[in-house]
Amino acid sequence: MQIEVIIENTGERRMVEQGIELRELATQVGHHCKYPVLCALVNNKIKMLSYRVFKPKSIRFVDITHRQGYRIYITSLCFLFYKAVRDCYPKAVLNIDHWMVSGFFCKIEPIEEGYSLPPQLEVVRTVRARMVELVHQDLPFLTRSMLVSDAVKLIENEPIPATRRLLEGLRQLYIEMHFLGGTPHKWATRLVPSTGVLSQWDLRSFSEGFLLQCPDPQIPEKLDIYQEAPKLFNIFQEHHNWAKLLHVPTIDDLNEVVRKHNENHLIQVSEALHEKKYAQIADMIAQRRDKVRMVLLAGPSSSGKTTSCRRLAVQLAVLGFDVKQLSLDDYFVSRERTPRQPNGDYDFEALEALDIPLLNEQLQLLFDGKEVAIPTYDFKKGEPFFSGKTLKLEKDSILVVEGIHALNPKLTADIDDELKFKVYVSALTQIALDHQNIIRSNDNRLIRRIVRDNNFRGYSAYATLQRWPSVRRGEELHIFPYQENADVMFNSALLYELGILRPFVEPLLKMVPQSSEEYAEAVRLLSFMELIEPIQTKHIPPTSILREFLGDSSFEY
Repeated sequence: MQIEVIIENTGERRMVEQGIELRELATQVGHHCKYPVLCALVNNKIKMLSYRVFKPKSIRFVDITHRQGYRIYITSLCFLFYKAVRDCYPKAVLNIDHWMVSGFFCKIEPIEEGYSLPPQLEVVRTVRARMVELVHQDLPFLTRSMLVSDAVKLIENEPIPATRRLLEGLRQLYIEMHFLGGTPHKWATRLVPSTGVLSQWDLRSFSEGFLLQCPDPQIPEKLDIYQEAPKLFNIFQEHHNWAKLLHVPTIDDLNEVVRKHNENHLIQVSEALHEKKYAQIADMIAQRRDKVRMVLLAGPSSSGKTTSCRRLAVQLAVLGFDVKQLSLDDYFVSRERTPRQPNGDYDFEALEALDIPLLNEQLQLLFDGKEVAIPTYDFKKGEPFFSGKTLKLEKDSILVVEGIHALNPKLTADIDDELKFKVYVSALTQIALDHQNIIRSNDNRLIRRIVRDNNFRGYSAYATLQRWPSVRRGEELHIFPYQENADVMFNSALLYELGILRPFVEPLLKMVPQSSEEYAEAVRLLSFMELIEPIQTKHIPPTSILREFLGDSSFEY
C-alpha cells in the first residue's frame, strides 16, 4: 500500500510505500541538505531517521545548520562522551556542569570510595581515543519505548541516580529510552542516526575538569572558536556550587522540595542571595565613588536588566548615592538613519541605530556639572524630539545606564574609563534535568520572554518563538562579545523559577499551531517543563526579578 508524503525541502509530493523509514526516504528523494541528514521534522515534530511513516505526512529533512539539528548533534555528542567515559573508567561517571562559550564544561568523578582517576591529561587522551574509536565504528543510536517501571529497573545499576529518581516521579506509563552500544540513558532530545556523523568535536582539559568543544552550527567543518571567558566561567561555577549547597542541583531535587512543601524557604533563600549580590555590587561601586560617575548595565533578552537597575539603584541609595537613570532608547536615530538588515528590515539592535555622538557629548556635559536637555524618542513617528526633560548630576549623583550595548566600548568611547562601572546581567541557569542533561540558559530566558511577551505585549508564544532566532543572532553580535568587559557579573536565574513559570508557559506553548515550524520548539520546551512540579506565586516578593515577567512588581517599568 502506498501513501502520499510531502518533502518540504523540495516541495515534492510523492507516493511511497507505507512503513518506509525516514532514512530510506531521504536516500530515495534527495534531501537537498548541505550536510548529513540528522533527523526530520515530521508534521513539525522531531523524529529520528529510524522513524517509519505509515500515514500521509509533511516531512522536512534537517542537518546540523538547523537549530533542531544542531541541538540533537550536541546531545548525541554528550552521549558519545558519556559512553566513552563508562567504557574507559567503569568506576567513574561523567557530569556535565554547564555550557561554555564553545562547548560543555564537564567533570569526570569517581563513583566508588577510594578510587582515584589518572592525571587529567591522561584521562583526556584515553577518553578522546575511545570517542574516536566509537565514531569510526559508526554505532547506531537506538531508541526503545518501554514501561517507565522497566526503564527504572534498566538503569538501576547505572551511576545516574538523579535520572532514576526523575523517571520514578513521572506520571506517564511509557517512556522512550536511548542506547549506544548497549549503554542506556535517557536524553532530553532525539539523537542522530549513528556515531559516524559526529565528525567535528574536541576534548581538552579545562580548569579542574574538561571542555567538550562543539562545531560551529553555521560552519560545521570547524569547531566553535574557543574564547577565554574567565568571568563567565567563575559565575557559572559559583552558582553551580550554590545549587549543590542548597541541595537542588537537579529538577528532581526541586520537585522533592515542592512535594515536601518547602518551596517557600527555597524562594526566601534564593531571593536573599539576589539581594546580597546587589548589595555587594553597590559596595564595589562605593569603594570607587571618588572616581565612578556612571554604571553601565547590559545583558541579553529577558535577563532581568530593568529590575536589576531598580534594585541596584535602591542599594546605591542606601549608601548615600543620588541615583539618576538614563534610557538608551531615547537616543535612537530617526528612521531614515536607522541601519537595515540584509533582508531590508530595520536593524534596531545595531549600535549604529543609536546617536552615539549626541550621547557622548551629553554624558561629557553631565560629568562637567552641566544641565542637559535629554531627548525623547517617539517610536510611532520614528523621530527623536526634545520635550523639555532635563538632567543634571550633583556631587553625590551616579548615573545608571542600561541597554544591550552598554558594555560595548564604542558606546561611550569619549568617556574616561575610570568614570565607568560595568555590570553584566544574565540568567545563567544552574539547575539541570539530571547530571548529564543540562538546561541551557537561553531556554530559561526564552521561557521568561514567552511569559512576559504574553502578559505585557500581547504576543503569542508562536510570535515570540518566531522572533527568537533573530534575537539570538543580535545577542551573538552585540552582547556576548563584550560580556567579559564587565567589572562584575550578576546571575539573575533563580533556583525555583521554572516551577513558577510552568503554569504560565504551558498553555501558551500548547497553542503554537502544528502547521508552523515553531511547533517543534514548543514541543521540546514542553517536554522538559512538564517534568517540573508547579509552584504557586504567592510567596514571590514584589521586588523579585520574576515580577518583571509575571507582573505585580513594586517597581515601575
